[in-house]
Amino acid sequence: MRQKFRSFFIVSSLLLSVLFPLHATASLPVAVEGQPLPSLAPVLDRVTPSVVNIYTQTRVRIRSPLLDDPFFRRFFNVPDTPRERVSQSLGSGVIVDAEKGYVLTNNHVISGSTEISVTLSDGRSFDAHQIGSDPDTDLALIQIPAEELHALPMADSNELRVGDFVVAVGNPFGLGQTVTSGIVSALGRTGFRGLEYQNFIQTDASINPGNSGGALINLRGELVGINSAIFTPSGGNVGIGFAIPSSMALYVMNQLAQFGEVRRGTLGIYVQDLTPELAGAFGVEGNKGALVAEVADGSAAERAGIQAGDVITRMGDFPVANAQAFHNLEGQLPLEEELTLEFVRDRKTDRVELKAEALRVLDGGELDRRLAGVKFEELPLNLRSQRISGVLISELEVNSRLARQGFREGDVITGINRQAVKNLAEFQEQVGGVRGAFVIQILRNGQNFAARVD
Repeated sequence: MRQKFRSFFIVSSLLLSVLFPLHATASLPVAVEGQPLPSLAPVLDRVTPSVVNIYTQTRVRIRSPLLDDPFFRRFFNVPDTPRERVSQSLGSGVIVDAEKGYVLTNNHVISGSTEISVTLSDGRSFDAHQIGSDPDTDLALIQIPAEELHALPMADSNELRVGDFVVAVGNPFGLGQTVTSGIVSALGRTGFRGLEYQNFIQTDASINPGNSGGALINLRGELVGINSAIFTPSGGNVGIGFAIPSSMALYVMNQLAQFGEVRRGTLGIYVQDLTPELAGAFGVEGNKGALVAEVADGSAAERAGIQAGDVITRMGDFPVANAQAFHNLEGQLPLEEELTLEFVRDRKTDRVELKAEALRVLDGGELDRRLAGVKFEELPLNLRSQRISGVLISELEVNSRLARQGFREGDVITGINRQAVKNLAEFQEQVGGVRGAFVIQILRNGQNFAARVD
């Protein structure tokens, strides 16, 4: 028996040595793009010239309250001139149009800056000027002289899947151009404060301070996202980073390049998430959809027959999973272009055709001369989802009456003369009906204030 086992072992060993030679375990893998080892270097050789480092300076004039005291100035011989404080920041950007010198980055990288400097991978530096920015998506477009630039091609981020390999390129901590790799960890992430439109790609490719505005690419060297934020309890990378999808970035970029701002449309629908209980009650499978909570009077949705209680499941070619998904798609609708809205009503699926209309903005000067220099808008989704009603101060000139009285952009007007204001129509009616001085109630950072307008 032992002899038979020994013979079998020898024959098996000889067979294995023929099928799998010993030297095979130490041999190099199949060449990739002519390289003896798998490597991202050939892809990065094409990508890195398109990713830039951005340095900004912000100059703020500061004045000590003591300088308002003439005795103090005279006693200490202090000149009556305000000092200047200079703050610096750094980030990254992506060249998206080589002929025009367009560079896409994050709004928070260049917001408020007085000087923007861009450094290319080959060491060249240029002063840049801002074309436009969109705080609602945290994107901005700047321009540098178009001199032998290389633009990064864009991929369709809608085709990304969890598990796809991605590479982040940027300028973390000001160290210079740095490359990290990982996978797509999740898609459609939301819940970030201060951003109206959210549909983030989550990745475990290391993203750190300074990576903001840099490129997230696929293995073909195509842009799939703009690195924007990290989740970090410690201040450093913990493997949870977020990027703005290239599909959203492309829409915002085109709008900024054409208008210097993003001109968005609205269907006049206010929606909320669909809970499992509501999905069962409305006969919607899979808890996917956005429940219509309110339809604005005179809106495109009202004219098309949309009603409160309908569940929107599809907008054009894209499925609607929840309220944020609906809002993201609505924010990218071309004005006056017809689209198909699919919804469920009484457990039956139906469709309507309608067009997005320009967001309604009220010029305060048209309502009352005391409100000149102020523009008002309907509340965005992130505020309505907190069950807040009112009107948003979207623009406020520095020298306007309300600005001098302490009002700020982003304040929510909740009432006039202690009469609640729910929307623009009610605000317009309330202001149009007052004579003489009136009191405006506002909500700011969760606190209520009131100010008299004479």
